[in-house]
Amino acid sequence: MSRTRTPRILTGAILAAAVGGCASAEGPRSVESQPPSRPSAQAAAPTPAPTPADFESWKRGFRGKALAQGIRPDVFDAAFRGVGVNARVLELDAYQPEFSRPIWEYLDSAVSDTRVATGREKLAEKRAMLDGIEARYNVDRQYVLAIWGLESAFGANYGSIPVIESLATLAYEGRRRDFAEEQLISALRILQAGDITPQRMVGSWAGAMGHTQFIPTSFEAYAVDHAGDGRRDLWSADAEDALASTANYLARFGWTMGQPWGMEVRLPSGFDFAQTGATRPTSAWAAMGVAPYGGGSLPDHGEAVIEAPAGAKGPAFITWKNFRVIKRYNNSTSYALAVGLLGDRITGKPGVQAPWPRGDKPLSRSQKIEMQERLTAMGFDTKGVDGIIGPDTRDAIRAFQRTRGMTPDGYENAALLDALRAAGG
Repeated sequence: MSRTRTPRILTGAILAAAVGGCASAEGPRSVESQPPSRPSAQAAAPTPAPTPADFESWKRGFRGKALAQGIRPDVFDAAFRGVGVNARVLELDAYQPEFSRPIWEYLDSAVSDTRVATGREKLAEKRAMLDGIEARYNVDRQYVLAIWGLESAFGANYGSIPVIESLATLAYEGRRRDFAEEQLISALRILQAGDITPQRMVGSWAGAMGHTQFIPTSFEAYAVDHAGDGRRDLWSADAEDALASTANYLARFGWTMGQPWGMEVRLPSGFDFAQTGATRPTSAWAAMGVAPYGGGSLPDHGEAVIEAPAGAKGPAFITWKNFRVIKRYNNSTSYALAVGLLGDRITGKPGVQAPWPRGDKPLSRSQKIEMQERLTAMGFDTKGVDGIIGPDTRDAIRAFQRTRGMTPDGYENAALLDALRAAGG
């Protein structure tokens, strides 16, 4: 599951940051929520094709490293039997899409009526199992189900590439070799512990595994044997260990049972969008006039953040601690919103009520790079030019918007780029 640093589980979003392509930072998995569908002109320049002899030489050297870290020779040799360089893994590792979906299109898919209906079926089908998981880990079942739905479509697709081969390919030829070697040693320890066989240890191109897409180091840190059969089996047909492991992960990062992740809100007229992303007591937001979208008063669940992922023209949400816990699984606001909204809809709550600015034309990757270059040239430092819109770039956008009398919502679109071009940045 995702890719960053505190044992991670590259989630869905997490491997991406780690091996070059996703969305998360500290989470179970490693590949992002919106996987590439085809190569693009922005892909990394081709490198000479590796030869079998080169790979065998690398494998001999890596075998020595693995044995020095306690991997038994028989475990290593069984795991690497028939393993070679996987060309598809290299292709996906190098892939840099020129276009990405706007958040409303992502949520249309992630929280589709079909996915909601399947989630409700699973909620009924696995009620007894979920009772036990919820009681043990104190994590609300609907959000565990939502993560399962997003990560593998409730087990329909959790990847088919042998994990040892994908990680060996990345360790040999990929852009994040140290990370891949760390995950590969971890995967070998999992095999040595007897949790799974090499044949059944399959996953995504980036090494995320099982129903809820844990990367190996996150598996070692957070996976549990809830079924009681002596193995932590995240691939089992009933998904019991995978769901329990996901609940354990959320619990370990501070999930509060029964507390909402957030809710859609109405913002008052004249709201200062520069405050989005800031942490304030719920009472402070309420005093500014922030209210539930459907009316009434805000429930007070402590420190809260206002999120306006499509800027001033789109829906707004107030989010509490559990939202930040979801982001530990996959450090992406879009992903965390999808988990929260899908979990809510599985239990009968409505989806997003306010309209999205569907007429907005999203920026391509090259346009985002141009925007960052122009902002930085004008003195609004984005702290890097990479086509990724993070907190530093949003701060720079807000600063520019203020100087032009625009709503400082930090939202990037074609109108913003046109304004930058007109300003001569």
